[in-house]
Amino acid sequence: MIVAAGAGLLSFLSPCVLPLVPSYLAYVAGISFGELQRRSGHSARATVVLNALAFIAGFSLVFVAMGASVSLIGEWLITYRRLVQQVGGALIIVFGLYLLGVLRLPFLMRQVQLPLGNKPGGLFGSVLVGVTFAAGWTPCVGPVLGSILTLAGATQTIDRGVLLLGAYSAGLALPFLASALAFGHFLRFFARFKRFLPVVDRVAGLLLIGIGLLLFTNYMTYLNAYFIGLTPQWLLERL
Repeated sequence: MIVAAGAGLLSFLSPCVLPLVPSYLAYVAGISFGELQRRSGHSARATVVLNALAFIAGFSLVFVAMGASVSLIGEWLITYRRLVQQVGGALIIVFGLYLLGVLRLPFLMRQVQLPLGNKPGGLFGSVLVGVTFAAGWTPCVGPVLGSILTLAGATQTIDRGVLLLGAYSAGLALPFLASALAFGHFLRFFARFKRFLPVVDRVAGLLLIGIGLLLFTNYMTYLNAYFIGLTPQWLLERL
């Protein structure tokens, strides 16, 4: 769960998402970027935040549905679970090498753009934009998302897959919501952080290689059992 949430945060900080956050916020709020910078007050903030929440609901819905779907496939392949883990681990390592720049894979460098000239009105329109955002996911974030989906596919239950993709969505959604709540602070943060954008891909690549190795060698299962053993009984009963 922590790995999945961290992957969501890395997706937010990636070169595909972070530079576009101001434009996303302006678009879902139905105003121009310049107007978003000029407007102030509680009413303007409320408009941006409400539409940002609807946008988050849209992409979270798609990601959680993906998690449920791949986990269902994982249930069908439970007989071959060890093989699925090894193939999935190898695939995640390939994704990590791609983000590190070691491998160049043309199919991961393609981008799907869905036409959205004018946002549909209201909060429902922002939900639709969130769904579109998730469906047309950009290539440099795709390996991170694909790796979490691979982890979900290697789980034994649909519930586990839903939780993993829910954690991923939360890791992406919370900083997005924080940006909507404090837009001016976000712009100042981005001005300082943008020079580190290439580092984000490198960190994500190393993280994916580590996860892939754990999954391939079955040490992910051992780590899960170890941390469950460290969890107090009263907490396990509530989970």
